[in-house]
Amino acid sequence: MTKPLDHENRGIYARLLDQPYLLLLLAPLFWGGNVVAAKLVVGEIDPFLLLSARCVGATLFILPFSWRYMQRDWSTIRRTWPLVMGFGALGYALYNVLLYVGLTTTTAVNSSIETGALPMMILLANFIVFRVRATILQILGVVIAISGVMLTATHGDLGRILTLDINVGDGFVLLACLTYTGYTLALRFRPQIHMMSFMGVAFLGAALTGLVMLQLLGPGLASYATIPSMSPKVWAVLAYVMVFPSMFSQVFYARGVDLVGPNRAAPSHNLIPVFGAMGSVLILGERLELYHYLAAAIIIGGIVLAEWAARHRKTHLS
Repeated sequence: MTKPLDHENRGIYARLLDQPYLLLLLAPLFWGGNVVAAKLVVGEIDPFLLLSARCVGATLFILPFSWRYMQRDWSTIRRTWPLVMGFGALGYALYNVLLYVGLTTTTAVNSSIETGALPMMILLANFIVFRVRATILQILGVVIAISGVMLTATHGDLGRILTLDINVGDGFVLLACLTYTGYTLALRFRPQIHMMSFMGVAFLGAALTGLVMLQLLGPGLASYATIPSMSPKVWAVLAYVMVFPSMFSQVFYARGVDLVGPNRAAPSHNLIPVFGAMGSVLILGERLELYHYLAAAIIIGGIVLAEWAARHRKTHLS
């Protein structure tokens, strides 16, 4: 376990970084807020412009903090920068733009619940791609959780799967989840550099990807000129997504893992859809339908079953 930070003059931020469970509460809160924030400005800012501005702004915000770590890791970065920038393009830019596009035609509640199955999608992908061993109960948990996602994507009518009648927005959110699953699997090839170095270079890749997508698929780079005249709400959302889910969530989660270990930190990801759904109801005024409750219960049941199976297997192996 990592010892508490040793500061001669311990400020609020330094003390915060010694509180693992608070950090592991704030990280999913900010990530869940990303969905709510993006939905809040649908129709006011193009999703490609929102993504591009977020990535460029986040890069400018992160670089001053990560620069000294990047200098220290420069010999490794010089050899691996295309890979690290690729992580940013996939996990930060492509994931978020698919999510933002999806939110233009589906609810934030749906998006939050669908992203709740990410841990199970990652477990299944690890089993398929890397042959990471899984028990029958773990696989059953994955199947149960993903069935809850499909219940959400079909708005409570699983029969629509047979006719491929899935809401376009929900389809984009599911593509975003698949993208992030690929990003997570690829992280096993991440170079051994400091987290801040990784974030600095990865966000450079995300910023470049965001600019290219804005020009090719969105309203073009000239649309940046429209941002100054946008509403205070758009500016507030831009500031939020640039800073909180982009940097603070990453740093807080990484620090939480340092303090309590990955096994005890991992379940905090399950709070992301909880905070996203709560924000959707409280801030956006969206309604929770019966199928939302049913889907959430199914997904949670699948996660609990898979987690129990994994712990039970570890106990028998040790």
